Amino acid sequence: MLRDVKASPLLSLPGAVPAESPDEGVAAHYGDLFREQRALADGSGFVDLSHRGVVAVTGVERLSWLHLLITQHVSDLQPGRATEALILSAHGHIEHALYLVDDGETTWMHTEPGTQETLVAYLESMKFFYRVEVADRTDEFAVVHLPAGSITEVPEGAVVRETPHGRDLFLPRAGLESFAAENGPAIGILAMEALRVEAHRPRLGLETDHRTIPHELGWIGTAVHLQKGCYRGQETVARVHNLGKPPRRLVFLHLDGSEVHLPPHGTPVRLASEGEEGRQLGFITTSARHHELGPIALALVKRNVPTDAQLSAGGTAAAQEVVVEP
Repeated sequence: MLRDVKASPLLSLPGAVPAESPDEGVAAHYGDLFREQRALADGSGFVDLSHRGVVAVTGVERLSWLHLLITQHVSDLQPGRATEALILSAHGHIEHALYLVDDGETTWMHTEPGTQETLVAYLESMKFFYRVEVADRTDEFAVVHLPAGSITEVPEGAVVRETPHGRDLFLPRAGLESFAAENGPAIGILAMEALRVEAHRPRLGLETDHRTIPHELGWIGTAVHLQKGCYRGQETVARVHNLGKPPRRLVFLHLDGSEVHLPPHGTPVRLASEGEEGRQLGFITTSARHHELGPIALALVKRNVPTDAQLSAGGTAAAQEVVVEP
């Protein structure tokens, strides 16, 4: 991924510890990871996502044009209705994940940190004669996440993307510090990541590599609409859905809690019975410490790995739960 991420002013808040890749620019936590997780799960506080890219598309043909390029059905997307979508390569591999909402005049989307420039370049290359304008608005707008159940009042004029997991606000970047002062506590990205792993929700760049297709991660139905065509990579999506199975599948792992260190992204996953010299069956995509479940992870493994197999990740025992059916 390209990286051009500015440090959030909220890193100056008491206790803020900067996050590492891919979330540089915001806080990993503010001094108490499990307290922050519990608050987020209870609907309190907010998460600073100001490192994420913000792209806006305007013009009377914006929805019909986007409908031709992305995996989601958006030609009649109603104002205020949140959705998510992917942009695929010609071979059906995932290139971008978009989190969208339309306000009646503009389609807003946020993207993984540092990917907005390549996204805008691709969209610009596909404009042709359509009456649309594409703009990188990352320097002007910051994304803030309010958890499900939050009673925080949304600032007047803010664009809101509401989902079952909470609300994403597109706020003027200049107002980020004043929002934080009025609506704390601030919660670090690690707390949000732990709840994401618990909910089995994939993330571009962590659960994906250069050959990932949507079926492997359970993105069919949520980010990929099967009753539409006319987008790059659609042939692969249809062929795998109708005629075959994806080569890999996403799994949720309960990790051995006696280990001090979490297996990082990319750690090989093997059969526990074969030890660390056994054949690699997949890799850890995201690991986290959860306030109730302990150490947990998502991993991408070969489809034919038995669902009851005991696994090992870098020497750490791992019991799997099915996310994507084999």
